[in-house]
Amino acid sequence: MFEGETTNVKLTTPGDFEAAETLVSPLARLGDVRTGTGFDVHAFTVGDHVWLNGVRIAHDQALSGHSDADVLSHAVADALLGAIGAGDIGQHFPNTDAQWKNASGLVLLARTVAIVRAAGWSVANVDATIVLERPKILPHVVAMREQLAHTLGLSLAEVSVKAKTNEGVDATGRGEAIAAHAVAVLGPGGA
Repeated sequence: MFEGETTNVKLTTPGDFEAAETLVSPLARLGDVRTGTGFDVHAFTVGDHVWLNGVRIAHDQALSGHSDADVLSHAVADALLGAIGAGDIGQHFPNTDAQWKNASGLVLLARTVAIVRAAGWSVANVDATIVLERPKILPHVVAMREQLAHTLGLSLAEVSVKAKTNEGVDATGRGEAIAAHAVAVLGPGGA
């Protein structure tokens, strides 16, 4: 007598074949996973700083918006909402509602995380790209990642923030705006 291997199954019935397929399928091993994408863009206006994921960055202009125009937080919030099929931040935090006037992007993001958890999901990781010519954000990337990880309840290794220029193309390339793209992966296990 010897111990058997649980993955060495007998294939006799249709149910046996279905169970074996689940064992070898990479997607089946992942379980229920959701992916969402987010995008936001804000034009420059008069001011002396920009907010990017709750980090205040000195600049000779500010971003124009109803809230704090934090394109990074907004793009991540849209990615999270998209992953659960819950629309976008404009639906949840409309610019016609005075309570969101000058609201921090991190507040909107934290409220979005609560929506995600209430729907039965948890955030697994987020990858975000900021598209801008200036200000230079490399000195601020770690702080942005730390804020993002804290707000999402993730480790630093589970969030990525990077920047790209737009090579002089369109409003971001001409230095008239900042844009951000985000991808979020969610798994089951919310509140």
